[in-house]
Amino acid sequence: MYRPHPIDTSAITLPREVQLLTERLAEHAHDVWAAQRMAQGWTLGARRDDAKKTHPSLVPYADLPDAEKDLDRAEVVGTLKAVLACGYRIVPPDGADD
Repeated sequence: MYRPHPIDTSAITLPREVQLLTERLAEHAHDVWAAQRMAQGWTLGARRDDAKKTHPSLVPYADLPDAEKDLDRAEVVGTLKAVLACGYRIVPPDGADD
């Protein structure tokens, strides 16, 4: 039986500059997902229909309902926290604070 064992990120707090990055990465994650779906022949539809390959979330990230954006944000935050929990550092580029 499969028992998920995610990296423990309970002690990780994202630094401010990384928190600011999460929205852009959430948009990126949505765009990657949408591009993959579209490449597979999926199109925009009023509801998800696997047989017809339609999905209501095949819209720009800005047009998604907040609940959908929250899913992308949570995935990004979880991944960034896991990166930090594994001992890596995320260093903003020069001038990022401007």
